[in-house]
Amino acid sequence: MPMYQVKPTCGDDIKIDLPTCMYKLPHIHAQQGDSRSSEHALQNGEVDPAVSALEARQDEILRKLYELKAAVEGLAKTVTTPDADLDVTVSSSFSSQSSRSIMLEGSTDLDTLLGEDLGALRDIVINANPARPPLTLLVLHSLLSQRYRVLSTVHVHSSVSSVPPQLQSCLGPRHPDSYARHLFQLGFTLIWKDVPKLEMKFSVHNMCPIEGEASVARFLFKLLAPYPSDPAAATLVDSWVDTAFFQLAEGSSKERAAVLRALNSALGRSPWLSGPEFSLADVACYCCVLQSCAASSAPANVQRWMKSCENLGHFSSTKQLLQ
Repeated sequence: MPMYQVKPTCGDDIKIDLPTCMYKLPHIHAQQGDSRSSEHALQNGEVDPAVSALEARQDEILRKLYELKAAVEGLAKTVTTPDADLDVTVSSSFSSQSSRSIMLEGSTDLDTLLGEDLGALRDIVINANPARPPLTLLVLHSLLSQRYRVLSTVHVHSSVSSVPPQLQSCLGPRHPDSYARHLFQLGFTLIWKDVPKLEMKFSVHNMCPIEGEASVARFLFKLLAPYPSDPAAATLVDSWVDTAFFQLAEGSSKERAAVLRALNSALGRSPWLSGPEFSLADVACYCCVLQSCAASSAPANVQRWMKSCENLGHFSSTKQLLQ
């Protein structure tokens, strides 16, 4: 190894050893051969194996990133506002109903209704008071599970001292694939919490909570079928929904009796409240009649209509919660 001397301005000479070869150069002929083979593959329309391997690795990384994003989105919606101190995760399920299905007119698309968000599970988080279970939401959850792959979860908030077992399992049993959020289209999280009014939040970052069972029911039903395009028909549905929640559920005994007479008259003219097709009006009125304990004294047409609702299969969980 050669010696190289540096003469400083003062003091002794300093000797520095330099290696004869600092870097190992690749073989030029091998590089040229690889380049020629790649050019030959490109000329023949073939894909360079190195490029294919890189693309496959990139796809795998992106897939894992999407799964991670979905998990973080779900945690953000159940841990941050407005549910910062959950106590227990009771159940998580991939809901599939074996009951008789119902065909709703029109078609819906989650990307159109909720916005496209590649890789992130669309989470709907609902806070409800166990002292007044939201029966309409359980029926709509069953209908949503018929249409979409729904990841359903029930939590108990620390503000609630105890929750009956039937409320803890109201969305069904735990599914073995519940950890794989990317397999689902929609997240449905129900949190039993001491709240004065039911509230729902879909996007933590860009929307305020939707309050009131009627408003939340309208939001969820639009994920199943669009509202009637005819303004008169849409107004009729909204009128029955408001009547159900403000008069049947919260009204006096005289108001409830008047609503039951109106229901009996409307159901004498058509099988469902808004005409020939099942709608949100039927869901809301059925649940409020049941919750107001007016089912046993209801007129004949109302009794027949309630049996028709129960035959659909999606209303079975409502009676169990009231037992």
